[in-house]
Amino acid sequence: MRSELARESSVEVNSLESADIRGGRDFLWPGQKIYVSHLPSQTSAQTVDTCAKVVASGFDPVPHVPVRLLKNEQQLDDILSAIRDAGASDLLLIAGDYARPEGPYKEVMEVMRTGKLQKYGFTRVSVAGHPEGHPAVAPDEIRRAQVEKARHGAAAGLEVTLVTQFFFEATPFVNWARDLRLAGVEARIVAGLPGPARVGRLLALARHCGVGPSIRVLSSRYKSMLKLLSDRSPDTLLDDLAHERDRHPGLFDGIHLYSFGGFLRTAAWLRQQAELPCERRVQSKRS
Repeated sequence: MRSELARESSVEVNSLESADIRGGRDFLWPGQKIYVSHLPSQTSAQTVDTCAKVVASGFDPVPHVPVRLLKNEQQLDDILSAIRDAGASDLLLIAGDYARPEGPYKEVMEVMRTGKLQKYGFTRVSVAGHPEGHPAVAPDEIRRAQVEKARHGAAAGLEVTLVTQFFFEATPFVNWARDLRLAGVEARIVAGLPGPARVGRLLALARHCGVGPSIRVLSSRYKSMLKLLSDRSPDTLLDDLAHERDRHPGLFDGIHLYSFGGFLRTAAWLRQQAELPCERRVQSKRS
């Protein structure tokens, strides 16, 4: 059912929305995962501060750590120590949308192999999944890297979650997830959905992020400027994914909502889909 899938979800927030995190208590539920994205000019201190606010509001923070921005090993140590002290027990390792690394880490696997996640007490790690490929990396290389990260993490005692880039129709994701399962990947797989947003903004973000064939769901249905300015919610996509999970138990483990700067709007939509009453349910750790 769609409501059950909605309850097995995470949502994204950015550091500029940190003042809205407490307001998420009106819509989200205790311990829900909130991924803390990394904006282009964001500092590590801002990431740590946002994680602390997520924890104080009763949620579970999962900060993004772009490895290509790490200038040296000490900086890796510092950020892992700081986000752990702020209350994070999971993190999302990404290469980052940067042509060249600023330090010794070009790929996520290079950080995973250091053993520093375990050193700082992390037993869970999220990594990116790309059901429709990547604009700058060959499909075979993407697939190899995804499988390698999942297998290495499992062998190292880490619970690995593959969180996908957002997409607009279920079929490419279902085929991708099925291929990973057939390859023996037992990691958690989480489907990335675009939260409620203007269609024109979704198109621009999708083209920038390299969303593949599913982008036609947007571009073929919204031709006029008036419709480009209208809002679109992923209701149909949620229905399709719930149907596919009923047909294929174990295929994937939940959904993640990209909020694109609309954290509270996305949280409100998610509460509605989960069919839970709209009331304050999360107790702040400072209350």
